[in-house]
Amino acid sequence: MPSKFATRRTFLNCGKLSLLFLLNSCSNLPNKVKIALQNSLYPQSFKDTIPKDWKQEKINFKSIQLNKNRNTIFNSDFTLINDGWITSINFAEFEKINEYPFIKNLDKRSIEFLGSFNEIQRSKLFPIGVVPYTIIIKNNKELISSARNTWDFLLSKKLKGKIIFPKSPRILMSIAEKINTSNSLKKLKSQAMLFDDENMLNWLINSDACVAIVPFSLCSKYLKIDPRLSLAFPSQGVPLMWHFLLSRSNLNNAKLTDWIKSFEQKSVVDKLVSQGWYLPFNSDYLQSKYKSELLPISGPSQKCWDNSWSFPILTNEEKIKLENSWNESLTP
Repeated sequence: MPSKFATRRTFLNCGKLSLLFLLNSCSNLPNKVKIALQNSLYPQSFKDTIPKDWKQEKINFKSIQLNKNRNTIFNSDFTLINDGWITSINFAEFEKINEYPFIKNLDKRSIEFLGSFNEIQRSKLFPIGVVPYTIIIKNNKELISSARNTWDFLLSKKLKGKIIFPKSPRILMSIAEKINTSNSLKKLKSQAMLFDDENMLNWLINSDACVAIVPFSLCSKYLKIDPRLSLAFPSQGVPLMWHFLLSRSNLNNAKLTDWIKSFEQKSVVDKLVSQGWYLPFNSDYLQSKYKSELLPISGPSQKCWDNSWSFPILTNEEKIKLENSWNESLTP
């Protein structure tokens, strides 16, 4: 008959073996996929598409030179970035992404925009979303009709000192070019209450401002909760903000492919579009979201999309020309 001591010793040995097995199993688990993104730039519907077992690392491109921010990007598998910050990253740190099978699914608009980048940049950028700017109007429904046609309404005397513009001179200058009057940039700037990218909607809601020009994906939630706000997309077109995915590792190809494929679900597409995020992929259902004329108030019309414009990286010569034009508009 076996002794109680032997039975206890056997039990403890089994426990040790089980613990060793568990520790060994954990050590063999793959590290979590990490994706770095500037959290405030993405609607919740987009963040919800990121697989739950991925770790979302927060970054801020305004502090791209800070070691913490740089290290976060360097230690992440993937990085999300918009076109305004492309020049802030080191492309040598990223892998080619145009070798993935899903690159073939890009639509004409995104392929054409990729063509504006040099070969190295183009090979490492994957367009994952395009966001149109929109005009948000507060308590001035009589402006909506003219705002849906041209940008000229921004020069209305009623809007003097009551418009909140993006902080980007390039965006403002591109809008000024659409306005049919001489010295349009100088006149447009004189209409400004302020230039702000981060708190423009708070200013609009809590001040005497009447109009703000905002990325669609950043304002959809405000439109649902504040009945004073309306939106308009001029048929002349609007500026477009592009978002790109970059990869630092080829180890998670399958996981990345699965994530991109998840965007093919109609329910996902609908949620994204409802929050102002459009997918630049070439499928009939996705492309139908660019062509809806039934409810133009819910998004840009096809005519607006056709006339909209993107912002390629500037050459040094173009930068100088832009700065000169901006400085000229500052003179009395």
